Amino acid sequence: MGVSENIRSVDRPKNTIVDDSGREGVNRYSVRMRSGVKYVRNGNPQPANGRVIGHIIDGRFVPVTDRMSDEPDSLSYGAAALAKSVSDDLFEDLLAVYPPNEAAAVMAVAMLKVLRPGMAANRYSTHYGRTFVSKYYPNVAMSKNSVGSLFRKLGMDGKKRKAFYASRMARVAPDHHIAVDGTLKQDTSTVNDLSSFSYKARVKGCKDVSVLYAYEIETMEPLCAEVFPGNSIDASSFSAFINDNNITKGMIIADKGFPVSAIEEDLKVRPGLHYMAPIKRNDRRISENGMLEFEEVVTGTDKSVVGKKVDLKNGRYLYSFRDSYRAGKEERSFITKSKKKKSFDSDKYLSHRDTYGVIVFESDVDMALSQVYNAYEDRWLLELLFAQYKGEESLDSTNVQGDYSLIGAEFVNFIATVMTSRMVRKAGNAKLLDVMTYGDLMDDLSSAWRQSDSTDKPRSADKKWVHTLPSVLVLLEKLGLSEPLIKESRKVGRPKKAKTEPEKPKRPRGRPRKNPEPQAKIE
Repeated sequence: MGVSENIRSVDRPKNTIVDDSGREGVNRYSVRMRSGVKYVRNGNPQPANGRVIGHIIDGRFVPVTDRMSDEPDSLSYGAAALAKSVSDDLFEDLLAVYPPNEAAAVMAVAMLKVLRPGMAANRYSTHYGRTFVSKYYPNVAMSKNSVGSLFRKLGMDGKKRKAFYASRMARVAPDHHIAVDGTLKQDTSTVNDLSSFSYKARVKGCKDVSVLYAYEIETMEPLCAEVFPGNSIDASSFSAFINDNNITKGMIIADKGFPVSAIEEDLKVRPGLHYMAPIKRNDRRISENGMLEFEEVVTGTDKSVVGKKVDLKNGRYLYSFRDSYRAGKEERSFITKSKKKKSFDSDKYLSHRDTYGVIVFESDVDMALSQVYNAYEDRWLLELLFAQYKGEESLDSTNVQGDYSLIGAEFVNFIATVMTSRMVRKAGNAKLLDVMTYGDLMDDLSSAWRQSDSTDKPRSADKKWVHTLPSVLVLLEKLGLSEPLIKESRKVGRPKKAKTEPEKPKRPRGRPRKNPEPQAKIE
């Protein structure tokens, strides 16, 4: 197609031609360089056209410029950096079991769960592309189908999950304590066998799955996790959990009412594994051994607690405690309920009065009363911590279908839970949670944006921050995620002037005399 004269006459670089593509649009008239000569057999040489260097637009030559980049030039840094700072060893453990691309995908999805709790599956790709997660674990497929496929594969390969958990269990010190606890998560799926009505079904009105977690009390960190049907009771799941995850050492601190008989055989074949479990208040061993006849005050706690220790004939030990504050609280609760019901059961009140605030433990280890009580206190701190994990990560429902997908999703949730526990602990050590909530901290850190091409450790004084408030930089400094500004210290007050002239002799102290009279000379 020929090009009109008014187009060809526009000023443009030499040795170029104008090519009409015939398509409507601003790029219709392309300006090409002459790249050489094409020889034609038995004919005249013909010029060869090269690459496009510009276009004729609105009667003028417009050179070709680089296309807009598909990669953002700035990303949300703060919250992702905090998660990355506490999770490098988790990535190493995953790399020892999974291929690098799958290990990176697990870390990326888990980190996004921490940064965006309750996020829908179709939003992973969006938040992956706007945070530094995409820099830490690049080229990870984050579509809804890709994440679903990852969950399914993780759930299908139980050997790799167990190998990952085994490496974590192997690092538990023999004298450390392990708490095993379970939680119910809503799961209304009709295509998996794990969703079932639990004992709380009459209250919740929906099906659940049961997830058991093992925690190391000293580090306040989860060690392993496993999914069980929602109608599975703790006593039956406990033994399977110990065997499946090969828990062979440490001390298991069980929940109230858990029957130790459920793991008797497991304890026999695991001499390094011990237990400490509370027994029911109506257990006959309490009265037979006089466990309510307390003998000493428990030290090492700020609470007012008395206790007693008894050696049993079977080699086991009983430890009883009575917390005066908790006893008063339970008694007030009973009286308040009686007042609301406008009825008072005197026999029930008298039979329970001596056991208010009382808890009795059975164990196969000889310990001091203070050791047992402090371990119990730490055990119940984990209840609060686990509730926080579910609240911060929105882990109260599964949001997946199929048995394998459910198991794989809970494995990723486990990684996210470990990250969260470490992030909470790091923020607490930095004294940040004394002045703000964890959620507010994550919101502020997410507002710290940084240029995506920055690879060195951030400094608060560099020029690569993007609309980041100084107060947020202070948070990053306290968490060790940014090097603080170095302020030169100087003395308070006006600086001394430089000496340019020799000092004048100082006059004598005191007020000078007025017109002093000359003294007469003595001859």
